[in-house]
Amino acid sequence: MGEGRPDRTRAGSAAERRAESALIARGYRVVERNYRARVGELDLVAYDGDVLVFVEVRSRADGRFGGGLAAVPHAKQRQVARMAAQYLAHRRPRFRTCRFDVVAITGDSLVVVPGAFHITW
Repeated sequence: MGEGRPDRTRAGSAAERRAESALIARGYRVVERNYRARVGELDLVAYDGDVLVFVEVRSRADGRFGGGLAAVPHAKQRQVARMAAQYLAHRRPRFRTCRFDVVAITGDSLVVVPGAFHITW
């Protein structure tokens, strides 16, 4: 493991806990944390009413390189979508529709972006 990795892992876990608290405060019901499979990991899976939400949490210490939201490029969006498809096939949750949200944390600022990106299946 490279130097600094435990600190990054700890910071990532703290960001995910902070994101989860923010989502719960907004009425989301978190049903899965850190769902892992062969192609990657989903940070959080939650319901917002009857909408199944796949949540990507991105955290940056400051906005020097674009902040948390800038850390979800198209390649990452495709990876999250592949994970979502795998989750749906494996867990078979009940839902009316689903969407992809991003929780962007930049320094002390936290922003929840519902429907941050869309995937054509």
